[in-house]
Amino acid sequence: MKRLALCALIFSAVAQAQTGGFAQQCWRRAEPVFRKALEHPFLQELASGKLQKEKFRFYLEQDLLYLREFSRLLLELAAKAPRGAQAQTLARHANEAIAEEAALHGEILGLSDSARTEFPDRFTMSPTNLAYVNHLRTSVGRGSFLEGMAAVLPCYWYYLEAGKELAKKGSPVPEYQQWIRQYSGPDYGKSVREALEIFEAAAAGASPAERERAARIFETSARYEWMFWDMAWRMERWPPVE
Repeated sequence: MKRLALCALIFSAVAQAQTGGFAQQCWRRAEPVFRKALEHPFLQELASGKLQKEKFRFYLEQDLLYLREFSRLLLELAAKAPRGAQAQTLARHANEAIAEEAALHGEILGLSDSARTEFPDRFTMSPTNLAYVNHLRTSVGRGSFLEGMAAVLPCYWYYLEAGKELAKKGSPVPEYQQWIRQYSGPDYGKSVREALEIFEAAAAGASPAERERAARIFETSARYEWMFWDMAWRMERWPPVE
């Protein structure tokens, strides 16, 4: 556990060094949750190669459902963006979430293009997944542009830092290593930096009350990131109705 704690501290220090201002404040506020997420057995066993394939498959299936909604919400944020360049960036990210991330998931799952299109109609979101998506929908739909960005930013940021930390060890399982490479690579890192820049620009003109709301939303999304791993680890299902 001492080694895990040290890795988490390094992970936090690197993340904080990447940005400043309000984003860093939000990160520090959610740091205990991010540390706990990094130490989750799902990720530790993914790196060691001990993770059961059915758990990884369950995670990918749920994440495909999540990414479909995440992409739609990025488009909604793009429509709210105060600057044209920000709108273009978020719209591009929405496309990349499907074209690259979801495509990787589908490839690992062995899904054809047509099967990926039909996938959301054949599977059901787990309770945690649905709760996370509903949190994002509420924050993006009812909140300000800053609050919407605060909701989606932890997903961007945490995956990059988790991917980079896992890349230090790698995984002996090809599918797991492929996943690690996706989220530790320079292309994904560029998208995260762009999202951070948009977030900081939105925060610059916000009132203290709006910034506090955004920080709370950010922290809630961070908690859902940990819960998403735990959902996959437990292969969470809806209770049967009799």
